[in-house]
Amino acid sequence: MPPSQARIDARSSTPPPQLDAEIGIVRRFFGVFRYSRRALQLVWSTSRGLTIAFALLTLIAGVLPAAVAYVGQLIVDGVVAAIALHAESGVRDYGDVLLFVALEALVIAAIAGAQRGISVCQSLLRALLGQRVNVLILEKALTLQLTDFENSEFYDKLTRARREASSRPLSLVNRTFGLAQNGISLVSYGFLLVQFSPWAVVVLVIAGLPSFFAEAKFSGDAFRLFRWRSPETRMQMYLETVIAREDYAKEVKLYELGPLLLKRYRDIFARLYREDRNLTLRRDSWGFVLGLVATTALYGAYAWVVVAAVNGTLTLGQMTMYLLVFKQGQAAISAMLSAISGMYEDNLYLSNLYEYLEQQVEKAAGEATAGPDPGDGIRFEHVSFTYPGAEVPALVDISLHLQPGTSLALVGENGSGKTTLIKLLTRLYRPDAGRITLDGLDLVKWDPTVLRQRIGVIFQDFARYQMLVGENVGAGDVLEFENEDRWREAATKGMAAGFINLMPESYRTQLGRWFQGGRELSGGQWQKIALSRAFMRTEADILVLDEPTAAMDAAAEAAVFEHFRGLASDKIAILISHRFSTVRMADQIVFIQQGRIIEQGSHEDLMSEDGHYARLFSLQAAGYR
Repeated sequence: MPPSQARIDARSSTPPPQLDAEIGIVRRFFGVFRYSRRALQLVWSTSRGLTIAFALLTLIAGVLPAAVAYVGQLIVDGVVAAIALHAESGVRDYGDVLLFVALEALVIAAIAGAQRGISVCQSLLRALLGQRVNVLILEKALTLQLTDFENSEFYDKLTRARREASSRPLSLVNRTFGLAQNGISLVSYGFLLVQFSPWAVVVLVIAGLPSFFAEAKFSGDAFRLFRWRSPETRMQMYLETVIAREDYAKEVKLYELGPLLLKRYRDIFARLYREDRNLTLRRDSWGFVLGLVATTALYGAYAWVVVAAVNGTLTLGQMTMYLLVFKQGQAAISAMLSAISGMYEDNLYLSNLYEYLEQQVEKAAGEATAGPDPGDGIRFEHVSFTYPGAEVPALVDISLHLQPGTSLALVGENGSGKTTLIKLLTRLYRPDAGRITLDGLDLVKWDPTVLRQRIGVIFQDFARYQMLVGENVGAGDVLEFENEDRWREAATKGMAAGFINLMPESYRTQLGRWFQGGRELSGGQWQKIALSRAFMRTEADILVLDEPTAAMDAAAEAAVFEHFRGLASDKIAILISHRFSTVRMADQIVFIQQGRIIEQGSHEDLMSEDGHYARLFSLQAAGYR
């Protein structure tokens, strides 16, 4: 084939840019409906009985309106015939007319019953489905990695899913069934109208198309607006939390932050409202203008039927029926097109839900429950790690060896990488380079559940659960969460039993101010609760305290650590603290700076080196003289 001919064929097989763009729009429009099937499956799996009832009632509600129109024709024609009979013979015959009236009453009652049944199904499904979707969202959250929760883009996904997607599956099913109902009605109307003229059906369909395309366009615009402003919506939610939560209330009042934060909240709302207002005005303006097209078509059809009746082509009953069918048919067309447009919008929002639910989760590959060398303890071998999105490494070339029965203290400035090292040990993160072993086996090969059962850790930002005292302690071991004997044992080890026993309901006392009768603890008491939580894990042979005693005075902290060291004498103990008087108790001290180990050894060794540790220790000691 000559090259010129090949170019001609290539051009002829490629659609022009304008056509390609139009094809793309159509594909995007219909492609977004891929979530409809999944939504229907979700509703079906939530309650098959309600779904079947919903479908049957929809079928009934779709067929009966045409029957009302037909019976209406019979009533009018019957009345006209009865009047003519009375004029000719003086006989009054009400039988057939009254029978038709009774029949129409029964049909109307059946329609009302079907609509009431549909409303009941919708209400029950709304409750069940809302709970089902929320559970799916929360179940997915439990499978995600810590890095996902520290990612702002992920939080945008989560916010979008929680705000709209929980109600959209039922909305989509309602509209799908509504589309079916109106489609059935339209077929019934079409069967009646075609007897008058096939063109009447064409007029009905064409009259509704302009409004449909406008509605579909603005639905897409509304979704894009919703998706674009997720970060601002999250900021609004955060400001609500700061202004209205008790854990922020002290500083908000003390620093008089309230008016400033409220102003930001109002400014964000003003921006969002301005965008919503502009979209609403455009949407409704176009809807009104294009709605006039449908109105013109309707009254044109009215004139057509009236002229036919005047010319004697139609009986008075037929005229009444066709006028009613035109009106209800147009309403059915409008409802169908609106349902399709709404389904398009629902599918757009459902994409948020499934985008979140389909978030890729790294599967834990490890299955090991024991290592080949139980006496080897923990080893960090040239471990490096950088947080996602960060430019500076959090840890660089860390090498450590901790044997059972020894204690390690990590010291260094805030942000030096101490807590990051613990997060790697507990497999909340995985190293970028190097490896960490336990009992001679790489952590990635351990079963995560078995690994975490061996570690009791209290982070500096430990949780303060708005639950019972005992449940706050029991949270350390989910298998013994409600075991009161274990609560008491762990609280005794964590030095919390003394003040717990003085509470009105002891271990059954509600903590926090969120619920009635809740009692708040001091910072030091909360830290002893958290320490007790770590001792719930009786099988744990690795105990980690990440600055959990910062709210205590130096004497109380020293007593806690002395007590802790006695209880952990046969375990691996890791301490993180800024008080060097406590740190000196550890067998081994590691000084970390900018993610690197710069000094390592016992207290005596590091003091003799006269390096960073010795200078900071002397500086703190001078402050107590």
